[in-house]
Amino acid sequence: MSKIKKKRIERPSEISELDIKFQKIIQFSGWLFLFALIGFMGVWILFDNILALISLELTAMTFTFIIFTGTNSAISFALATKIKENKENKQRFFHDWLLGEFLFCMFAIFAVAAYQW
Repeated sequence: MSKIKKKRIERPSEISELDIKFQKIIQFSGWLFLFALIGFMGVWILFDNILALISLELTAMTFTFIIFTGTNSAISFALATKIKENKENKQRFFHDWLLGEFLFCMFAIFAVAAYQW
């Protein structure tokens, strides 16, 4: 037997309830964006392609909605994963996420406005 005692690696196993709620809220927002995208695309395919009840066009507004919801879903899931892996920097990640969402929304609005103009 070895005379050297193995040191236990102590990891902070204490996860606060606020951290768990914060992560769940961000994941929930990702799921909402994803379901909005799936619902919109499902209705589009059902009414336009399968049933041919109405004829929908891919305008700048619908294209922006598709891109916006898909990208926001991916960003929300990525943030939840990033916070789960590194809880110490969650506040910095959250502020970066808010700034990124704001800039992304502004770019989407200005792109549609420039296209419509």
